[in-house]
Amino acid sequence: MRRLDGLLHGDYRTLFRGFGLDLADLREYEYHDDVRHIDWNVTARLQTPYVRVYNEEREIAAWFLLDLSPSVDFGSTETMKCAVSAEFVTVLARILTRHGNRVGALLYSDSVDTVIPARSGRRHVLHLLHRMLSRPERSRSAATNLRDLVQTALQIVKRRSLVFVVSDFISTPGWTEPLARLARRHEVVAVRLYDPLERELPDLGLLTIQDAETGEQLFVDTHDRGFRKRFTAAAERRELELRSSFREAGIDTLELSTNDDLVDAILRFADLRKRRARLTAGGNLPQHLVPAP
Repeated sequence: MRRLDGLLHGDYRTLFRGFGLDLADLREYEYHDDVRHIDWNVTARLQTPYVRVYNEEREIAAWFLLDLSPSVDFGSTETMKCAVSAEFVTVLARILTRHGNRVGALLYSDSVDTVIPARSGRRHVLHLLHRMLSRPERSRSAATNLRDLVQTALQIVKRRSLVFVVSDFISTPGWTEPLARLARRHEVVAVRLYDPLERELPDLGLLTIQDAETGEQLFVDTHDRGFRKRFTAAAERRELELRSSFREAGIDTLELSTNDDLVDAILRFADLRKRRARLTAGGNLPQHLVPAP
């Protein structure tokens, strides 16, 4: 938190924006203004492009949609994906609540079994973290279906909010369309958890591997170079499908590895959103409004 307080100084507004807007004034169009804020009636009367200036409501309601299914309890190093998830939620929730915002959460294992209403304050963040970390262990469960988690969020989160979907996205298909609908109503960020071992399998000899959710076991020979190549090819196909799904849903993505530095990852994400905001605001002025040379 201390590192981010210094490093994110000035970027908080870029990362998290309020959603309520009150018209405050009109002024002439300037380079990098958002063309969507042009007041066409005033522009037509004065023959000069004018934009609306808004006072932005700073209060944000943020929701964490947390995938806590058994596949998240995995890590090839000392850190597991579930620990990365808990650390991310703790840091982001404290950043938000320290600025007076409210945070809530939906907890999913094989169904959405816990809804934590959006509130502010340090005690609330500690309560959220305790509910997240004190869940009973599951040896097996039904396959993860993120569609259920997103559909529940569509029903529960009514007011426009900032929504973080924190998951490894190892799920049955069908979650892209409801996620796109959620993104049309809210500002959605996919926080994708992964472990390097899920992308490339090293030569470890004969192994018994087990599906974390169904309990199904397979005996494999990782010394077989052909098997490792097929594993890597399947992982790459899954990566392409995931990125395509995120693009189709129209949402930003923050990828967090079990061997990542969380602060560096959040700063990379802040930089991405800052550059995207500049591109959005810097749309070209319509051709008929460009002054003659």
